[in-house]
Amino acid sequence: MKRKLGGPEAVTATAHKLARIVYHILRTKEAYNESVLLKSDEDITGKAEARLRRHAAKLGFQVVPAIPEPAE
Repeated sequence: MKRKLGGPEAVTATAHKLARIVYHILRTKEAYNESVLLKSDEDITGKAEARLRRHAAKLGFQVVPAIPEPAE
């Protein structure tokens, strides 16, 4: 994550993820289950993608999936 975001941003992202885990554990009083966090991450990603698609449509663009090039 440090390579992708840089030092300070990676620390902030990791702290945010840990805070979300602790909040969920305290709120639900359940044991840690990574699948719950993964589903939450998928929901957040899906909402962000939908928001970006709507914004692109407002600007007159259409978002299409990239086709990966075959490996040689």
